Amino acid sequence: MAYDNLQLDKGLYTAQGGFTQALERVDPSANYRGTPLEGLDAYERQLKRFGIRPGGASSDRVEKFFQNSSTAALFPEYVTRAIRQGLERSQALSGVAATTTVIDGTDYRSLLCSPDVGEFAGAAATPEAQALPVRTIRTKEQLVNMKKFGTQLNISYEAVRFHRLDLFTVLLRNMGTELAQLLLGEAVEVLLNGDGNPGTEAVSVAASGGALSYSDLLALWNRFDPFTMTTLFAGSAMAQQVMNLPEMRDAYAGLDFHGTGKLITPLGAELVKTSAMPGGKLLAFDKNAALELVKAGDIVTDFSKLIDCQLESAAVSVTAGFAKLAHGAAVVLE
Repeated sequence: MAYDNLQLDKGLYTAQGGFTQALERVDPSANYRGTPLEGLDAYERQLKRFGIRPGGASSDRVEKFFQNSSTAALFPEYVTRAIRQGLERSQALSGVAATTTVIDGTDYRSLLCSPDVGEFAGAAATPEAQALPVRTIRTKEQLVNMKKFGTQLNISYEAVRFHRLDLFTVLLRNMGTELAQLLLGEAVEVLLNGDGNPGTEAVSVAASGGALSYSDLLALWNRFDPFTMTTLFAGSAMAQQVMNLPEMRDAYAGLDFHGTGKLITPLGAELVKTSAMPGGKLLAFDKNAALELVKAGDIVTDFSKLIDCQLESAAVSVTAGFAKLAHGAAVVLE
């Protein structure tokens, strides 16, 4: 069936995999190889079908989505994609999880490796004819604490009638950025205090006292074995102390910061300033080993209200949680 003959309705949002995947099943992108429509997914082909321009200075007004029931059915997916762009634009959140697991429900247990990688690191080679050391991987006792993060969207008639989609997209992306910040706060909480299972809290290192010193950073770095300290999370005051260290003011160490604004510590880890960090603490972790992000599906947009009521009010949310994967992969200086 050609893309310009598809029947669109809100029932596609309840299909397995969501709206775009439901469209792809009846209108596969593979059928358009070698055509002018190559490179567009099934949803983008529907925008082209109805002449809806969602971006750029000549973008359409929001009301273009409400020409008829078919175009209205496209609008919730537009909202979801714009908010997802804001979520994915958050570099701090994108670099916090070693892996992401998407589940259908809200009950999920992560895996536990025993003994922990850090505890196993000092094991000697196995002598000939001797049994190999035993590692056990099993499900954890406690469920991942899944939480809903979202916002209620109330839009006036004037916003729909007179404003362009390009502006609307920017606002929706900002909402996605806010959701990313909320998720980042949850990630910091799990990195510091664990996921509810025994022994999942961060390893603690005591500061030398007074202002932060380079020796404190070395003590933090020295606790990573066999993991690598890839990322440092700090609040505003602590990040300022790190940047004020003499080693950070060195011309070579500060070259990237002065040229690009990207914060790099003398020890090669990325420094991320975030309000999610409690004051007086510096959190270091290995982004490739510390956390699992668990998501209950994708971003959920209240499609019924968006289609039937033309954006009077709708809820946008994401349900997610984090599981700690390795005890020694997160260390806190306090």
